[in-house]
Amino acid sequence: MTSTSSKIRVLVVDDSAFVRRAIIKMFEQSAEIQIIDVAADGIMALDLIKKLHPDVVTLDVQMPVLDGLQALERIMNECPVPVLMLSSLTGKGGDKTLKALELGAVDFIDKSSAGGQMDISGLAMELTAKIKIAAKIDLKKLKTVDMTGCVTKAAPLTTRFTNTEIVIIGTSTGGPPALQTILTKIPANYPCPILVVQHMSVGFTAPLAERLDRLCPLRVMEARDGDKLEAGTVYIAPAGRHLKICRRSGNLFAWLDKYPDHVLHMPSVDVLFTSAAGAIGKNCLVFVLTGMGRDGAVGAQDIKKAGGRVVVESEETAIVFGMPKAVMEAVKVDRSAPLYRIADLMLEMIYS
Repeated sequence: MTSTSSKIRVLVVDDSAFVRRAIIKMFEQSAEIQIIDVAADGIMALDLIKKLHPDVVTLDVQMPVLDGLQALERIMNECPVPVLMLSSLTGKGGDKTLKALELGAVDFIDKSSAGGQMDISGLAMELTAKIKIAAKIDLKKLKTVDMTGCVTKAAPLTTRFTNTEIVIIGTSTGGPPALQTILTKIPANYPCPILVVQHMSVGFTAPLAERLDRLCPLRVMEARDGDKLEAGTVYIAPAGRHLKICRRSGNLFAWLDKYPDHVLHMPSVDVLFTSAAGAIGKNCLVFVLTGMGRDGAVGAQDIKKAGGRVVVESEETAIVFGMPKAVMEAVKVDRSAPLYRIADLMLEMIYS
């Protein structure tokens, strides 16, 4: 194929001829993205990456010869390039996708519903947006999850009284490995419930919760409607529902619903922040991590008006600085810190 320097050059790696043809067709008339070649397995992909130096690679999770995870590990070691995983929830697809993000993939796209013309159209819109983001990624930041030598070991929790009732984390692109970096360093006796909004496709938040539960001292679960929010537990907002907070008889409970339904993301960081500001007020401590877009900026204003505190991940480590930057533009944040300092702040700030 003829190269066009102004376009983002993409290599498509998938064992499905249907998917390869579909993606080629998506971008035949694109003024921004060019499919420079395709590969049916990981070995062929490695050869083509070294030969063609694409700007972005789309990589199927399930493949013969060299599967997606093995191929990704070799790509990141031998010829690093931004990689978008194409995944489905069949078999162990969800858990493998999360492992891929840990290994350095920028993001993933759920291709399990790509069976008809309307589905392909929706997939094309998502793929276009994520390719544009991936092409701008600083590859060095994808390795922040491995910066264990830079992370100060969390100090043991004291028995001091804390006014902080709840901690909330909002994130999108780059979020799963960032969450793993942070939550694996929080002790099981953390005195507050931790709520997490991670932008993900429906069906992937449960595997995320299960994976983090295996890796973290804390209990991690996908939030359920009516759950009493307990200290030492992390509640992941389920994809396709908003997570809100209500107070009854002095206790905090999770509340799931689909209103508002006009927002870009469900779950929404803004919706949870606004709910927390109303239910808890000044005793909220919220963190906004890596992610594209502006989700969290409006809700952060409500948190600050209620007297709560807002911390953002700094540009130094944020894979995509969109969400933290939007929050910094909307409010005066209490702290801005690199990823490897966030766990320490979660421990320190609950007492200040």
